[in-house]
Amino acid sequence: MMYNATRKVIKLGDDREIIIETGKLAKQADGSVVIQQGDTMLLATVVAAKDAKADCDFMPLQVDYKEKYAAAGRFPGGFLKREARPSDNEILVSRLIDRALRPLFPSNYHAEVFVNVYLISADKDIQPDALAGLAASAALAVSDIPFEGPISEVRVSRIDGKLVINPTFSQNVNADIDLIVGATYDNILMVEGEMKEVSEADMLEAIKFAHEEIKKHCLAQMELSKELGKDVKREYCHENNDEELRQLVIAETYDKAYAIATSGTAKHERSEKFEALEAEFCTRFTEEELEEKAPLIKRYFHDDVMKKAMRNMILDEGLRLDGRKTDEIRPIWCEVGYLPAAHGSAIFTRGETQSLTTVTLGTKLDEKMIDEALVQGSEQFVLHYNFPPFSTGEARPARSLSRREIGHGNLAWRALKPMVPVGEDNPYAVRVVSDILESNGSSSMATVCAGTLALMDSGLKIKKPVSGIAMGLITDSQSGKYAVLSDILGDEDHLGDMDFKVTGTKDGITATQMDIKVDGLSYEVLAKALEQARQGRIHILNKITECIAEPREDFRPFVPRIVQISIPKDFIGAVIGPGGKVIQEMQKQTGTTITITEVEDKGIVDIFGENKEGLDAALARIKAITAVPEEGEIYKGKIRSIVPFGAFIEILPGKDGLLHISEIDYKRFETMEETGLKEGDEIEVKLINIDSKTGKLKLSRKVLLPKKQQNNKKEEK
Repeated sequence: MMYNATRKVIKLGDDREIIIETGKLAKQADGSVVIQQGDTMLLATVVAAKDAKADCDFMPLQVDYKEKYAAAGRFPGGFLKREARPSDNEILVSRLIDRALRPLFPSNYHAEVFVNVYLISADKDIQPDALAGLAASAALAVSDIPFEGPISEVRVSRIDGKLVINPTFSQNVNADIDLIVGATYDNILMVEGEMKEVSEADMLEAIKFAHEEIKKHCLAQMELSKELGKDVKREYCHENNDEELRQLVIAETYDKAYAIATSGTAKHERSEKFEALEAEFCTRFTEEELEEKAPLIKRYFHDDVMKKAMRNMILDEGLRLDGRKTDEIRPIWCEVGYLPAAHGSAIFTRGETQSLTTVTLGTKLDEKMIDEALVQGSEQFVLHYNFPPFSTGEARPARSLSRREIGHGNLAWRALKPMVPVGEDNPYAVRVVSDILESNGSSSMATVCAGTLALMDSGLKIKKPVSGIAMGLITDSQSGKYAVLSDILGDEDHLGDMDFKVTGTKDGITATQMDIKVDGLSYEVLAKALEQARQGRIHILNKITECIAEPREDFRPFVPRIVQISIPKDFIGAVIGPGGKVIQEMQKQTGTTITITEVEDKGIVDIFGENKEGLDAALARIKAITAVPEEGEIYKGKIRSIVPFGAFIEILPGKDGLLHISEIDYKRFETMEETGLKEGDEIEVKLINIDSKTGKLKLSRKVLLPKKQQNNKKEEK
């Protein structure tokens, strides 16, 4: 054997188990493990630089989750046929891992840390994202990198009223709660997921249930770390402190900073005053002294002055940076229909946060195509979130889409998704785009509110309006004081202990995202935050419905119209035609877009066009193709071919009947030349018989002749 593997087995409470193995793969990394459940395997590695870069005063952590297509026996799409840029799903899983790990690195540890998690084998019914956090933490546990874990993450879903840990893809289809929960043995760190209008109590019960499972995962990692001698971490020194300078900064600036914090000024004015106070303190030093002291002054002013002044102000006086009470929502104004040419639009402004959101309605051809290692298909409803630098007054270029934008957009999408009709209830593809024009806290929740307004403005019949709110928390472990904050500012998020976003309708929660930065958050405090969030959410919902109470009766003028009909499954091929010839010709002639989706025993046909004439023409063509011949009906048909004994006439698209020479006229014809009929002529005929065995159609023209002509013929006889 060229390796010495060590294993730990975690029982999931039923017949399933999770295996942690180390010492077999990627041994040159600082830590590596393979996590296995069933046929699903994830390889996690972690490597840290030996020392921090000069002047680095933050935690440079990089987490990447990657799904290998070979894991599921698939080729990647595209021309190159290889994995390229990360998908949205991979970015979202990377964020889930990052948000649970980042708070647990020592605050004075600044070396670059790279965490990579690869899906290397995939059971197509096991959801790998529920194992990714455990894999990353286990890799850290078997390394000597300083880390105050371990942690684990699990998915908890409620299926048919029962809570289930790490359900399969097929099980999760019926879930009304779907959460990913991250925690240490003692504390909840991160929660994210979606729900179908559930209560706060039900959500809290699911989090507690998940935490009990996570404790088992953490114990297994602690045992593994101790067995390998990795419970003692490497020594480091990434910060040099000057305690005398720290105390001087506090003594000279704290009272002034407290006065600024309690002045109730706007974001930029407050920032300018804090910057001026720091600059004023620095004037007591020479330029040569500041080369060494400036980074320390900046850190002490931020951590020991600004942060503590704001926190003490809230805990001692119940006042916030903008003068609000702890449960007070910022002023809100809304407007719908702001963009006259858009299919739907809205502005939602709450305090210094503003979203301009649009809705675009399209055909099935506009649906988002999904081609991932484990998931393929299409998404009828999509939401995109953009956060340009000018929204916070930053002077920098807007380059590629950030992970934060993808994460915030996904949260808003989860919030609205249960209320947006799809499938047979809505023939349109739906795209919501939120452009954040101003930001000072909770722009993702502004996106949810603006998205609701814009959807109702478009005329799309959403089930219920949705609102969202971001909650914060300030705690003092020594005194036991705490304050739950409604509708937090950006500074309160940055300097506080919790960022807890909750969205929902008047009847329950639809989505949540929570990041906790403090140890020992009790479920009692969490329950209080949820109830305060519910009250704030209802307040915001009332403001939304004051602007527009329900979807417009009809779509906006620029929305192309869709006619949807169902046809028998057997006729799908006839409508499409050989190589798509029939449907392509129909679209070209009528100026419409036509899509057909096979659903069980029928085809759903969507005809999408900008004018009524084109829609009507396309609809008539399809009805003609799918019409069933009826005995006794009169048809105007075209002669397709002449044969010695009669003519074959197309009475409906693709449906020919025989007009026998004896049924052309009461007059007797010896040859078809005598009849004067030729190919391409259009004549009226009556369907007089359908053969019950062969389905052949028998036509007659003579029965439609005038009665006088019929009588004359009888007299001649």
